[in-house]
Amino acid sequence: MTRHDDLAQALALDAADPLRGLRDEFLVPRHGDGEQVYFVGNSLGLQPRGTRAQVQEVLDKWAGEAVEGHFSGDTAWMHYHRLVRGPLARLVGARPEEVVAMNTLTVNLHLMLASFYRPTPERPAILIEAGAFPSDRHAVESQIRLRGFDPATDLVEVEADQPDGTLSDEAVAHAIATHGPRLALVLWPGVQYRTGQAFDLAGITRLAHAQGAVAGFDLAHAVGNLPLALHDSGADFAVWCHYKYLNAGPGAVAGCFVHERHARAGLPRLAGWWGHEAATRFLMGPRFVPEASAEGWQLSNPPVLALAPLRASLELFERAGGMAALRAKSGHLTGLLERLIHERLADTLQVVTPADPARRGCQLSLRVAGGRERGRALFEHLRRAGVLGDWREPDVIRVAPVPLYNRYAEVVRLVEEVERWRGG
Repeated sequence: MTRHDDLAQALALDAADPLRGLRDEFLVPRHGDGEQVYFVGNSLGLQPRGTRAQVQEVLDKWAGEAVEGHFSGDTAWMHYHRLVRGPLARLVGARPEEVVAMNTLTVNLHLMLASFYRPTPERPAILIEAGAFPSDRHAVESQIRLRGFDPATDLVEVEADQPDGTLSDEAVAHAIATHGPRLALVLWPGVQYRTGQAFDLAGITRLAHAQGAVAGFDLAHAVGNLPLALHDSGADFAVWCHYKYLNAGPGAVAGCFVHERHARAGLPRLAGWWGHEAATRFLMGPRFVPEASAEGWQLSNPPVLALAPLRASLELFERAGGMAALRAKSGHLTGLLERLIHERLADTLQVVTPADPARRGCQLSLRVAGGRERGRALFEHLRRAGVLGDWREPDVIRVAPVPLYNRYAEVVRLVEEVERWRGG
């Protein structure tokens, strides 16, 4: 195909896209006389147009009703967190009682580790991927130290075994089997943040459980990106944020999943008043009786103003028909980008992310031929041209065509800007 054909195909795909109307539901930053080409939804999602109204509704209720806003109407603040529970459960493949929106990601991870990391001298180890997101590694290392063990021996990091820095399924399975007798817990990403590699949650759960270990997941880059089936996977717990693909704003309230089999298991936890069973919470008794659901891990009352933007975004996921429709478009968008890179930029860009669509979401991680400095030069050129990806050390440009709001023609624009920088 010619370059003209590529653009014509992209424009035709945009015109035929059944989800094309969702683009108009987002506020896209401006660049010059037009809109920025925004491929950074894997870092911070765009603002839904409905966000302002959802936040304003809370502000108006506060202004007009003050404390009575906790109890009045369908959006009473006492139960506000449950307004997002059903849509979230559908999005992650869970039962409503298995999910809760609360806190931030790393706070939720610490809460889960307090309950699920039960080390013994024989089983003190936690297994993660080498190069895990720093916050996850910090949390895990600190939990190991808090329990009186040594991260030097009890934090197991699985090194990439493939040339592009990704991990084969065999490497993951081998690591779990090798360290199995010492493993208390496996903490794994749904999608690795730097490479964009997606993992088989159910398979990793089976491997961990076969060794007697707990299986937990950080889904920061998977929620809203890939179809998930957390309940059926058998995972013990999962945590995620809502400011990436879930478009709930910077520092947004996060999410948590706890499998229903743990709801009444009497797990130890860091308890707070809002995790107490709702039926007796206001009796103000001294004994903690946890709510028999993921809500039993809540510490404080819902951050209503922080939950309001999440409501706006989840409404758009519902309008899209859920993750199946979005995943289909995502595969086509990212597939187009991959094809154009191979056909037009093979001497300039290396795709780090797995080629198999089943092993990735919408993100492609790219290395620039010639090393880090050349990569930074391309990144800055794209930014000045109004085509925004993001940079992750040491040498990766991440590009995420998000199906809720990105267009096929924008993929072609990215490729054209790289060609312009390259000089041909």
